[in-house]
Amino acid sequence: MRIKSYSKINLSLRVINKLKNGMHNIETNSVLINLFDEIDININKKDIILFKGRFKNKINLKNNTIKDTLALLRKFNIIKKNYKIIIKKNIPAYAGLGGGTSNSASIVRYFLKNKLNAKLIKAFEQKIGSDFKLFLNNSSFQKNLRQVFKTQNNINYPLLIVFPNIDCKTKNVYQLVKNFSPQSGSFYLKRLHKNKFINAIKEDQNDLQKIAERKFLKIFQLIKLIKKQEGCIFSRMTGSGSACYGVFKSKKTAKFAMTKLKRKCPKYWCVVTKTI
Repeated sequence: MRIKSYSKINLSLRVINKLKNGMHNIETNSVLINLFDEIDININKKDIILFKGRFKNKINLKNNTIKDTLALLRKFNIIKKNYKIIIKKNIPAYAGLGGGTSNSASIVRYFLKNKLNAKLIKAFEQKIGSDFKLFLNNSSFQKNLRQVFKTQNNINYPLLIVFPNIDCKTKNVYQLVKNFSPQSGSFYLKRLHKNKFINAIKEDQNDLQKIAERKFLKIFQLIKLIKKQEGCIFSRMTGSGSACYGVFKSKKTAKFAMTKLKRKCPKYWCVVTKTI
């Protein structure tokens, strides 16, 4: 059986405070996008996990989310057989696109047929990552670390995603957080008109972006470069980086911008895609 494991982008990200357990409390609007890893799952005599694709070399073969996911599924008696799982990695690693967490969430949803309860979600969040819930909805508003809501708000514009080949490890970026932002309240929980939502997101921010820009000049330069392209509504970094994106008025302008960017930065990986 082959399944798709979709990546995400953070349209906004505010760091609210730091909790006693060392975790950072965040608010974020996130959407799944049509960039995905491909996962083949088949019953086997023993567990075999294989990675292939462009970004396979950045995966830790001894310690990864697939192994952790299978272990948790067995702990809760959800699976009892062994499996051969092959993951084609199309999503860049350490990019803020959530590839590893998405792989876990996709496998869990496959075995549970999308029937996840709060106890299981909490267990997977603790083991896999606090962004696990963001992969259960196409569009989500995370009010804080504990509360994630499914929303109807989406940007519905073409996206240019660019990965500048910089590994931004989440833990390393959060360690540099010194300032916090106020919460937006219940504004994003409302069903907003497309233009009102896009304008609100455009005026919002990713608090981790400035940290990554100071650490890596290339990220700062890339976001400015994307913003300068014709038809770009706004540009931003996703998550803790280093992937950056531009929201464009049309697929034509997004593709034209990608062509120009490839000429200027031939070593960067980029793709034009959309939300799902």
